[in-house]
Amino acid sequence: MPVVGSTGVAGRGVEVTRVGARWRVTRPWPPWLRPVVHSYAGYWEAAASPYRVRLVPTGRAVVVISLGEPFARIRRLGEASPSTQVTGSLVTGLEDGSRVCDHPGGQEAIRLELTPLGAFRLFAVPMHELTNRVVELGDVLGPGSGLLVEQLASTRDWGARFDLLDNALWARLERGPRPAPEVSHAWRLLSRAGGAIPVGRIAAEVGWSQGYLVRRFTEQIGLAPKMSARVLRFHRAVALLTREGANLTEVTAACGFYDQAHLNREFRALADTTPGRMAAARVVEGALIL
Repeated sequence: MPVVGSTGVAGRGVEVTRVGARWRVTRPWPPWLRPVVHSYAGYWEAAASPYRVRLVPTGRAVVVISLGEPFARIRRLGEASPSTQVTGSLVTGLEDGSRVCDHPGGQEAIRLELTPLGAFRLFAVPMHELTNRVVELGDVLGPGSGLLVEQLASTRDWGARFDLLDNALWARLERGPRPAPEVSHAWRLLSRAGGAIPVGRIAAEVGWSQGYLVRRFTEQIGLAPKMSARVLRFHRAVALLTREGANLTEVTAACGFYDQAHLNREFRALADTTPGRMAAARVVEGALIL
């Protein structure tokens, strides 16, 4: 039986679940999409109320297709530059620091978390151009993205919404640039090791000089290998810390930090918080609810 929410009907294999103050809408991804996405879901607020979240580095690029109210302000911590004013749907590249996002309430959106190489194919730009940036969707995907957003917003059935977006993603990915096999292999080695592998070893494994690896990797991933390793190690530590019964000493050892002081410094540098606060916080899709 279809599930009716505040925004319409969800059927045809679509699942709707309550996550905090939001309804989250998902369905199984097409097989061709699985290698390039970490998360793909729609959501809307159960009650329209203002909120603030802190986004921390995840080693992923993000697309937010806004079907309701957009974020009012997006501010990168530690930067003197003015807040990013995003008037609608947005794209973020990989980050090596955290952001605070304010929303007025009434959000309805589709959110995708992409692998860096999936984002490279989809965005068709050097990924370092998007590093630590938040930009309008149309600035990356072109003016046709505005029509897609309008079609998604006017479609009430979530299954039909996902069909529309799947078709647009397929067309874009098919004509997008292919990452170098060496960069793909380097990212695979780094991500599987949770960042705990020397860059020199990766360069030897792929058969490139370390300098050439850094240039090509940064172009197609967005962050240099060393910084990517730090972000991946941090992200793994966050995942372990937010599990029930997590032990700080065990997490420190499992993620390859020298000691707890090293762990604390990395959490301060990358997320402006402490491991203890992170463990106690509610983390939803890379965001700390503030």
